[in-house]
Amino acid sequence: MCNSIIQIEVIIPTQTKYLDLIGSIGEHIAKELDEFSGDREALAYHLNLVLTEATVNAIKHGTLTNPGDTVRITINIQENELNIKVYDHGQGFDLESVPLPDFDQPKEGGMGIFFIRTLMDSVTYTRQGDCNVLEIIKHLS
Repeated sequence: MCNSIIQIEVIIPTQTKYLDLIGSIGEHIAKELDEFSGDREALAYHLNLVLTEATVNAIKHGTLTNPGDTVRITINIQENELNIKVYDHGQGFDLESVPLPDFDQPKEGGMGIFFIRTLMDSVTYTRQGDCNVLEIIKHLS
């Protein structure tokens, strides 16, 4: 059981040059979970991918035309749960209407939500005040 609490908050400009930073935070977190008994390397890869995909979606689809916009990412680990929230200020979208990718005729883009849903345990997207919040949960037990 992972009793320690880890809380991380990152606020970045809406620029894709920060994606490597966000992904590497996920990797480092996975490698530091001392009491996680699963495959740490796989978890590190999954968190890098999920954080990168969620952030790129927030940058591409979730921001207004204001160059001063930011994306806020919070990562909380408590007990046996990892909780990621990605906040954006765009118009939002309907998570349930995102189609499955066409694996027979793959195109660039459109895979992020599929990967996030496949690799994580819970994905929700809600409006909270003036922000949209993509919440991703991974059970660590």
